[in-house]
Amino acid sequence: MSARLLYVMDPMCSWCWGFAPVAQALIAQAQDAGVPTRLVAGGLRTGSSALDASTRRYILEHWQAVAEATGQVFRFDGAMPDGFVYDTEPACRALVAARELDAERAWGLLALIQRGFYEHGLDVTRAPQLLELAEEAGFDREQFSASLISSETRAATAADFSWVQDLGIAGFPTLLAERNGQLALLTNGYQPLERLQPLLGRWLQQAACA
Repeated sequence: MSARLLYVMDPMCSWCWGFAPVAQALIAQAQDAGVPTRLVAGGLRTGSSALDASTRRYILEHWQAVAEATGQVFRFDGAMPDGFVYDTEPACRALVAARELDAERAWGLLALIQRGFYEHGLDVTRAPQLLELAEEAGFDREQFSASLISSETRAATAADFSWVQDLGIAGFPTLLAERNGQLALLTNGYQPLERLQPLLGRWLQQAACA
């Protein structure tokens, strides 16, 4: 019997940032039961142009709603300054590179990217910033730099995006439970921990008995 969770998300998705504490608790719950979690990059916005004023205002209003619903901290002052291109592909690719180099450390990099973008206003679309965060997460800078720009990592990132699209996942965060190749949806979108913990608990119990 093989079982795992699949956490489909984007590090620059505000609801994924809102969901971060819930995801951490659920991943730990699964880990305690011997079930690992695979990180899958969703690709929220790719190849975007610079934000105009109305789009920036819309996104910040969305952030405000996420902050109120989840209690997560957002930095609004100076967020997404003039000329900012909201392209999440580089940050997603950084997670894929991290996953392939050291899957355990990838979770630490994810947390640093999310916190850097939403709490500290860092531009995590830029490779130099991603390299700094990867080094902080414990990756070798030169090795990570080579992986980040490699054709293999670009292809693996595109494969993640395609898998998500082919599965029909339209929103993030999405948490899937896989047992013997069969997928079950735990959540598509934000839900509080008290709603998801019992659901995951029942699935883990069934997986253990299978």
